[in-house]
Amino acid sequence: MTVPAIVVVGSLNADLVVHVPRFPVAGETISGEGFVLLPGGKGANQACAAARLGGVVAMVGQVGRDDQGGMLRESLRRAGVDVRLVDQDEQAATGVAIISIDATGENQIILAAGANGTFTPERLARALPLIRSASVLLLQLETPLDTVMRAATEARAAGVTVVLDPAPARDVPDQLLRLATYVTPNEGELARLVGAPVADEPSMADIDGQAARLIARGSTRVLAKLGARGARLITADGATEWPARHVTPVDTTAAGDAFNGAFAVALAEGADLDRAVRFATTAAAISVTRHGAQPSMPTRAEVDEFAR
Repeated sequence: MTVPAIVVVGSLNADLVVHVPRFPVAGETISGEGFVLLPGGKGANQACAAARLGGVVAMVGQVGRDDQGGMLRESLRRAGVDVRLVDQDEQAATGVAIISIDATGENQIILAAGANGTFTPERLARALPLIRSASVLLLQLETPLDTVMRAATEARAAGVTVVLDPAPARDVPDQLLRLATYVTPNEGELARLVGAPVADEPSMADIDGQAARLIARGSTRVLAKLGARGARLITADGATEWPARHVTPVDTTAAGDAFNGAFAVALAEGADLDRAVRFATTAAAISVTRHGAQPSMPTRAEVDEFAR
């Protein structure tokens, strides 16, 4: 089999999705509709996105020995992802995400880590040769931080490009920021990473200021995913922005995962930064016009046609 150019170390979740007219307030019960069980997890979503776009991709992670775990592995196989390094925990259940989506396409998510939470650095060990041989390593924060750190350390020592999606937002050590070639938060994650208030639509000055605080801690490139406002790269030398593709969203659940998967594919193919970000914003735009996480990920032909 071809050696994977993109390795994803991260989570695999069964997504329990329900559509609601609006999000409930504390103590309130509302009626939803359209319940579905779908394959998800930020790691698996990014692996699926990259494979559908033509990347040679391997997934590294863990599920439970249950029906949901089998569904997740099979979904990735069908997308063309190498799942030989997706292990099974004999004790923990497969991770789940409870997702509600409102009438505007925005979402709220509750995670139960399950087998993702027991994927320790020791269980990562057999994947290290594959990580060292990759062109791009994709990481997120739905697995133990020690495991993320080990993967990033091994990758950077081998000269691999490390793309860190700091989601869900949590405290991260400066060392991890230094190991990441690119840190790719959305607006809310960027604010939470630096302890700033989360605004509905922060100004570009706020975004640049928050990114500068990450740069002061060791980040070299902060690539902020700004939804309908596109993307913005902030470095110590200044900022560059790319506009979003204009679409009507129906479900934004995995837009960031589509972006990261596409970004990794373009980097692995040797694209320059401008082309890579444009490719990523196009893939993300297509994904929000469809329901579900992995089912929303576009193919290469769809991205190329949309770009034209």
